[in-house]
Amino acid sequence: MHVRLDVNGHDYDLTLDPRVTLLDALREYIGLTGTKKGCDRGQCGACTVLVNDRRINSCLALAAAHEGDRIRTIEGLAGATTLHPVQSAFIGHDGFQCGYCTPGQICSAIGMLDEARGDTISAVTTDVRRRGPAELTDAEIRERMSGNLCRCGAYVGIVAAVREASKRGT
Repeated sequence: MHVRLDVNGHDYDLTLDPRVTLLDALREYIGLTGTKKGCDRGQCGACTVLVNDRRINSCLALAAAHEGDRIRTIEGLAGATTLHPVQSAFIGHDGFQCGYCTPGQICSAIGMLDEARGDTISAVTTDVRRRGPAELTDAEIRERMSGNLCRCGAYVGIVAAVREASKRGT
């Protein structure tokens, strides 16, 4: 089937089997290999991308279902001469070790920060009646980022990076 995907501001016309996941379309058909295939079951978050500014596990999404959506991958976050503030924070706080999960962690952090600016609550939100932006304590950040696993254990740096990015208003 013919599918047109808007990825990082560029349109890609693809001919795909209807069963091709968004992850495989990005990596195998478009050549954007920054998004990683970890578990291929939606459990690790390595494949997290932003679709219409919401984070999703691209291994669980069919590419054809996202025709007309705005898809952003790790390759589309930085400007021509500057990194995205979340990318800079990850570097500044050593929010990675091997780096395999880092693209998904960064995309998830950007999506999570957008969610936290709204009225969304998490399992550790102390006052669920409160309206407005969430107070991003370390526990709140860890809970909201819990869908992204780091096998190296760089969580201290990841939480610090997300905290810094949230204070920058990213």
